Amino acid sequence: VQLQACGGGLVQAGGFLKISCVISGRTGSRHFIAWFRQAPGKEREFVAALNWNARNTYYTDSLKGRFTISRDNAKVYLQMSSLKPEDTAVYYCAADRNLILSSIRVVGAYSYWGQGTLVTVSS
Repeated sequence: VQLQACGGGLVQAGGFLKISCVISGRTGSRHFIAWFRQAPGKEREFVAALNWNARNTYYTDSLKGRFTISRDNAKVYLQMSSLKPEDTAVYYCAADRNLILSSIRVVGAYSYWGQGTLVTVSS
């Protein structure tokens, strides 16, 4: 599985941005796709995830309501609204299969990673 994140950029606080993860290779109903982010000087943290059929989505509590994860064919999107300067980070998409629910928020659970896309929110 190969992943490529794109769509990052500079946006003003309060603004909106939708980033994409293009997925190639063999995927199926047992895969989870997740977004993580890493701010300067901080550890990589979970943002959101969905299972491949997109029937179930998962979010870190602090971002629920502002961020929305979705899938359309081989693309997984992260729609971000009401952006804040603290949302500034490199956003990574990740994938793996057969994950148990208790692990989908864990960086080390994912074997496949995209290269990241930088989102900068100016105040």
